[in-house]
Amino acid sequence: MRVLVLRALGLGDLLTALPALRGLRRAFPDAEITLAAPGWLADAVDRIDAVDRLLPTEGLVPIDYDSPDLAVNLHGRGPQSTELLRATHPARLITHGPHVPWPARQHEVLRWCRLLAQFGIACDPADLRLPPLPRNGAIVVHPGASHAARRWPAARFAAVVRALGPSVVVTGSPTEAPLVRAVGRGRTRMGDLAGLMDLVASARLVICGDTGVAHVATAYRTPSVLLFGPVSPAAWGPRSGPHRVLWHGRTGDTFADRPDPGLLGITVDEVLDAARSLLGGGPCPRSASSARAMSG
Repeated sequence: MRVLVLRALGLGDLLTALPALRGLRRAFPDAEITLAAPGWLADAVDRIDAVDRLLPTEGLVPIDYDSPDLAVNLHGRGPQSTELLRATHPARLITHGPHVPWPARQHEVLRWCRLLAQFGIACDPADLRLPPLPRNGAIVVHPGASHAARRWPAARFAAVVRALGPSVVVTGSPTEAPLVRAVGRGRTRMGDLAGLMDLVASARLVICGDTGVAHVATAYRTPSVLLFGPVSPAAWGPRSGPHRVLWHGRTGDTFADRPDPGLLGITVDEVLDAARSLLGGGPCPRSASSARAMSG
């Protein structure tokens, strides 16, 4: 059996789809599962036991795959993503549509588990882990994000780095080099995705915004302080684990060209208090995101 799954998005999107991908693997243990996703995610895909093959697919473009036995749309609600899968001529297609409505208010992990459940495929929403790596003493600060609305100011990140001391490593992609240097001032590491994931997996704490690195921390159960805005953590935050989510209860424009006002409401002292609570104590029994989301 040949299964084609479309999830041509980013790192966080991939990792939130882990329970759905593993649900497919359990439902079809002997199938070849091909994931259509961006090629730059290859190292992350290699770490997912539920995927046999990555088909490099950069966004919503024609998919180079013919006649799968089953096509699964984990990309969105369509119609473009659905039509791209239909063009591969699948024997069977799982997607949102007129008979499977898109849930507007639901955590991203639950959304895809719910979709598969309606087609008789059971998923475990807590099945988000990747195999652990040995811990070291590093504190990872990742100041970047794909959109300016989710980027806490560099000067505030730099203040956090100074306060937390020499064990801090500031990370980012090569395209984020100016930001990383401004925040880290010598305590920086830029490189490929494999190196970033290994660093997060082995760290004792991660501090970042609502971005892919936050989901890497969830996957490796690395304690994290996550700065949310303009999107609610009820939709994209960690659902459990050793994480503290800071959110001021406001939503806004994800694609804005400046930091979200709610994100700007988070202070350096709030971040340091949350970081020190995780560094000085045991794991939190649950994420702080639920309480924050409920209060908003």
